[in-house]
Amino acid sequence: QVQLVESGGGLVQPGESLRLSCAASRSISGLNAMRWYRQAPGKERELVATITNGGTTDYADSVKGRFTISRDNAKKVVYLQMNSLKPEDTAVYYCNVNRFIRPTEIWGQGTLVTVSS
Repeated sequence: QVQLVESGGGLVQPGESLRLSCAASRSISGLNAMRWYRQAPGKERELVATITNGGTTDYADSVKGRFTISRDNAKKVVYLQMNSLKPEDTAVYYCNVNRFIRPTEIWGQGTLVTVSS
């Protein structure tokens, strides 16, 4: 079973940047896409960014132009570069793998991002 480990969260001030990393324990067979989700206190989990196996990216409107998803296939790592952070970006950020084979969804444990002055 593939395991995902996120890192890079922390406390930053508005306008600052963070880069989140999600490392897979081994190569992922049947990969469709890797995604970053986030869940703010009292809110539902929301999709933030997607990168497909073919490299196509997509973003939530709230983060377009500020966040960039990328990956390093050799290192089995997907990144989320977050710039111009806002207090409303405060959330636990989760890495997700979507596959064509079971299990179709694999989740990391989450990493907390807090944006506050």
